[in-house]
Amino acid sequence: MRLPMSYPKIAAALTLLSLLTISSVTTQAAETGHATRHWSASWTASPQPAWEDGFALPTNIPATLSNQTVRQIVRVSIGGKRARVVLSNEYGTMPLTIGAAHVALAASSGNSSEIVVGSDRVLTFGGRGEVTIAPGAPAVSDPIDLALVPLAQIAVSIFLPQTTPLATFHWEGKQTAYIAPGNLTAAPLIKTDQTVEARLLLSTILVDVPPASRAVAAFGDSITDGAGSTSNSNQRWPDLLAQRLVKEKIAVINAGISGARVLSDKMGVNALARFDRDVLNQPNVDTVILLMGINDIGWPSSSFTPDEPALPADRLIAAYRQLIARAHMRHVRIVGATLTPFEGALQDTALKGYYSEAKEQTRQTVNRWIRSGGEFDAVIDFDAAVRDPRHPRRFLPACDSGDHLHPGDRGYHAMADAIDLGTLLGSRRSTRTGAK
Repeated sequence: MRLPMSYPKIAAALTLLSLLTISSVTTQAAETGHATRHWSASWTASPQPAWEDGFALPTNIPATLSNQTVRQIVRVSIGGKRARVVLSNEYGTMPLTIGAAHVALAASSGNSSEIVVGSDRVLTFGGRGEVTIAPGAPAVSDPIDLALVPLAQIAVSIFLPQTTPLATFHWEGKQTAYIAPGNLTAAPLIKTDQTVEARLLLSTILVDVPPASRAVAAFGDSITDGAGSTSNSNQRWPDLLAQRLVKEKIAVINAGISGARVLSDKMGVNALARFDRDVLNQPNVDTVILLMGINDIGWPSSSFTPDEPALPADRLIAAYRQLIARAHMRHVRIVGATLTPFEGALQDTALKGYYSEAKEQTRQTVNRWIRSGGEFDAVIDFDAAVRDPRHPRRFLPACDSGDHLHPGDRGYHAMADAIDLGTLLGSRRSTRTGAK
């Protein structure tokens, strides 16, 4: 027979129950607080492996850095009150040590390393100012309180205390990065003659946004990466699209890689291999614009890959179908963009054989399928936006950068303006504004 519990025992039991209840409520509140934070990619630069000497294009970066600081300027798309920075050792074969890292508001949108006084923040990783990144891995910083308006320019400074091979980079940065000796991560201004236009180890800026916000990924090659546009001016078509989408509270991230191909590696891995990393796994992405394939058509028998056979249109179309299927499995809307004109491409450079009549016929076949195949969720006709009506296999002269392959600034504006936002976003478009 069980005896009634004594009063002291009852009191102790009630106290324990109360403590457990408070602990449970506190835990739930903490979990709810984390859950209300909605992180979105606001800027990206897709990692590439540094290629070997002898390729048609040089990397134009140092092989290694040691006891040096790199300051890189980036422009986010959507803003927020908190931010995180992602560094990448994607293609490194040894651990990579970051001795210190800072982020601050950039003092100028132009060619300057200066930061806004009072905006400097120390980046930490698991509470520590130093982090060692394993080979093949990224490192995500802890959140930092830094209010970013849409299209804010920020400076990310990284100190590399050890001899560090630059195995992971992004070639077509189109923005000056500053390299100087010592730990200058907190310096108001870095004065140096050593600069590059590549992105070094920096891959993503995340911002804390309202749950209704979302992101569009531009997945492409050099025409998405901004080749031919003016450096330090954010004139790529994804930059210009980001400006149009500010009122819609939609981020635009650039997942372009110059030289990228859908089916083959070289200047970065093929699109099928990097689609998850650069698009589907990016926080908050629900729409992707696919503009890639001109290098798959143009590279064979050119100075890039002289011994590679021509690519049939049906192989490229089959790869598009794979990307469509994978996007839809993740409930991501995928918009196809037509391939832009390229007659005469690179003819005045040392790179020969990029264009031919047979390759043009392949482009036309692919574009017909993009326009009329009905498999993409929507279509953007970039070809029609920039081609010369009197000579449709060529760029309109006003849109041409001069190499007959890449648009110039006016061409990128024409591409961005050709995107109908209702078509792009479909039913996911915000109804709060009347943007067109």
